[in-house]
Amino acid sequence: MPVSTASLSRRLLAWYDRHRRRLPWRALPGETPDPYRVWLSEIMLQQTTVATVGPYFQRFVGRWPNVRVLAAAPLDDVLHAWQGLGYYARARNLHRCAQVVACEHDGRFPDTEEGLRALPGIGVYTAAAVAAIAFGRKATPVDGNVQRVIARLYAIEAPLPGARAPIEERARALTPNRRAGDFAQALMDLGSLVCTPRAPMCALCPWRGACAARRMGAPEIFPRKAIKNAKPTRYGIAFWSLDDAGAVLLRRRADQGLLGGMMEIPSTPWRERPWTLKEARPHAPAHAAWRLLPGSVDHTFSHFHLELAVAVGRVRAGVGAEGIWCPVGRLGDFALPTAMKKVVRHALDGAPLAGNATSSDRKRPGRRTARRASRAPSET
Repeated sequence: MPVSTASLSRRLLAWYDRHRRRLPWRALPGETPDPYRVWLSEIMLQQTTVATVGPYFQRFVGRWPNVRVLAAAPLDDVLHAWQGLGYYARARNLHRCAQVVACEHDGRFPDTEEGLRALPGIGVYTAAAVAAIAFGRKATPVDGNVQRVIARLYAIEAPLPGARAPIEERARALTPNRRAGDFAQALMDLGSLVCTPRAPMCALCPWRGACAARRMGAPEIFPRKAIKNAKPTRYGIAFWSLDDAGAVLLRRRADQGLLGGMMEIPSTPWRERPWTLKEARPHAPAHAAWRLLPGSVDHTFSHFHLELAVAVGRVRAGVGAEGIWCPVGRLGDFALPTAMKKVVRHALDGAPLAGNATSSDRKRPGRRTARRASRAPSET
């Protein structure tokens, strides 16, 4: 006999009350959730695991304990603290959202999905998660864990992403009028702890008797997934520019687009075919006797692979290069994305003199267009 959605909801909530995860952003039973902590955790958890996010979350709330303090922080500090989480547009939107909440909403997050979606960086999923968990609204956030649980419970045959609509419809039907936030977190915990991608522990599942995929004996084949096209590869040349003192030229990427607002080693555009050094020279930040280092830097983004060659050159003081001259030992002061950190390591391995300037070399050179870094040394 089919089990009612109300019965399924009650079973899952009873399971959650016994087995809920203790997470640094999650309110304890009887506590009122803090919308700031819920929002911050949901932004961090996009495309990132709970295990990875935990330490970052603790450091963020230790440094910026509420939305007003975060709003007042310099963006560079936020980007620097975000290093390692990837998808840096989230950090920029996080900072902008904090400013909007602090300045336009008197430091209070809207308590509806519609109001939350109007904020920078908050989409359909995050709005539903914050509305349900922080404010108890009847909303249904559907992440990867929830997709997997619902696809298996009903043995939904359509492959993702096409199956998203029927999965969301089924999940909404299960969401109870009361304890919607607990129900949302219960679904997430069920997918994380029991209904795992491989070797699901069906014997421990509160929905084992109702699960269509379990009855078929093949829960792991759900959710079905469409065949993905191979990721394309893009190519570029990064310019490791050294001044008279052995400092390295950095520049800031445009605010919009991939790695927007982050610092980078200047490079050519990234295109679908490799560059020759001759082709790349017009994109160099300054005139120099550029030479290519052996090998390349490889990095994979969500939608393409990147292969960067690295060219090294000495740039004379006062030559009009635009950017920031940073001593090699202070590169950690800046929010360099992972791909650029790989460029730094490759350049230092291939051009060790870049980090070994003598004391006489370290004297401040004459006036130049690019400004020298003046931030305090990194504590890490």
